[in-house]
Amino acid sequence: MTADTLKDKVIFITGASRGIGREIALRCARDGAKIIVAAKTTEPHPTLPGTIYTVAKEIEAAGGTALPVQLDIRDEKNVYDVVRQAVDSFGGIDILVNNASAIFLASTEQMPMKRFDLVFSVNVRGTFLCSQACIPYLKNSTNPHILNLSPPLNMKAKWFKNHVAYTMSKYGMSMCTLGMAEEFKQDGIAVNSLWPKTTIATAAIEVNFPKQILEASRKPTIVADAAHGILTSNSREVSGNFFVDEDFLLTQGVTDFTQYAVSPGIQPYPDFFLD
Repeated sequence: MTADTLKDKVIFITGASRGIGREIALRCARDGAKIIVAAKTTEPHPTLPGTIYTVAKEIEAAGGTALPVQLDIRDEKNVYDVVRQAVDSFGGIDILVNNASAIFLASTEQMPMKRFDLVFSVNVRGTFLCSQACIPYLKNSTNPHILNLSPPLNMKAKWFKNHVAYTMSKYGMSMCTLGMAEEFKQDGIAVNSLWPKTTIATAAIEVNFPKQILEASRKPTIVADAAHGILTSNSREVSGNFFVDEDFLLTQGVTDFTQYAVSPGIQPYPDFFLD
C-alpha cells in the first residue's frame, strides 16, 4: 500500500530553518502533516534567511501543524529532550528526515581539526544520534521512514582526493542508511538516502561556490518533491535505496525539469559524488 498523502503524519526534520529542510517541510505541510522544525536558528542570521519560527509560520500557512524547537544535533541530551517534546506534543513520530549537515571543503593539509570535528559530529554522529532517538517511536508507526540527505556510496578516489574529510562524513551518513535499512527491516522502518543530481540553490552553494554554479543550480523544490514521493511509499517495500532526485522523479512520471531551474536555459551543474 502506498499513501498519496502525509496528512497527520508526524515528521521530524533536522536543519529545517532554511534550504532543502525548509522546502521538504513546506511540501509535507501542504498535505496537512505535523512537522517538528528542528534547527539551531532562533534569531535572524545577518546574511542567511529563516529561523525555526519563520518556517513554522510558513508551515501553518501551507496547511500543516508546526512545532518549532531549537536543536543542536551534536548535543545528545538536547536531541533526546526534543524528541520527547515532539512525542508529548503529537503522540509519536512517523518520519525522520536527517537533513542537517555541515560542509567544509578542504584538503587534508588545509583541514583544521576543529572543522573536521564539526563535519563528523553533525553529519555522521548527528544522523546516527537522531535516528537512535527516534527509532523507538518509529517502530510504533504504520509507515515509518528515515530519510538521510546523503549520496550514493561511490568508492572512487576522485570523490575523496580534494576533500577527504567531508566525503568521509557524508558517506558516514550513507553508511547509516545501508546498515539501518537492514537492521530495522523486520520492524518495517524504511531507511533511504536522497541526493540531488545537480547543485541545489542553497546557502551552502552560495557561500562555497562561484555565482555561475548558483545560477546553474536547481531549486530545493526538486529535492522536496522527490522526498515526498519516497516518504509516501510503503516502508516495507522501499528501503535501503540511494535515490537521486531527478532519477526518482522520472519513475514518478515527472518529465519537465525546467520548473526547477534557477535560470531556465542554463545547463544544470552536476552535483558531487555522481558519475
